[in-house]
Amino acid sequence: MNGENQIQKAYESILGHDFEKAIEWFEKAIAEEPDNAAYHHKLSITFARSNKLTKAVEHASKAIELEPANEAFRFHLQVLNARELVDQAKRQLNHSSAHPERAIFLLKEAIVLDPLAIEAYLILGEAFALRRDYSRAYQTVMEAVRLEPLHELAKQHAALYQLKLQQGSDPKRK
Repeated sequence: MNGENQIQKAYESILGHDFEKAIEWFEKAIAEEPDNAAYHHKLSITFARSNKLTKAVEHASKAIELEPANEAFRFHLQVLNARELVDQAKRQLNHSSAHPERAIFLLKEAIVLDPLAIEAYLILGEAFALRRDYSRAYQTVMEAVRLEPLHELAKQHAALYQLKLQQGSDPKRK
């Protein structure tokens, strides 16, 4: 027996916006064919879309274990790992006594893994701003604007950091 029937039902569930049901169907397909890397990959994507990052990483890793040469699977895992780093950085910055250095390190790593992670650029800009390094904050969010020119929040942050820079360089304000 194979899991193709369950995969079809998973896709039907996704089309019906029932991601929990889709997860169940993908899991049933994996129960039928536990060594099918594509099934693990598809389940990982669905977990990621449902913000169940730990499970998404688990199945993405399993897909790579089963098909180590698959570049699409590797890229997906990199993006998931970048999301994990962004989440860690957010938690780091949310601590009232936190210093932004650790978050900056995590966010730079996230950007290496996923250079298109707009959220990482925005939070990195915030971390630089916490250090009052408005020049780097501005440069960082401008990279986000370059990647996604219509991103309103990125443009707002860029304008704010540019204003902070101008205020800092104005001799009357010092």
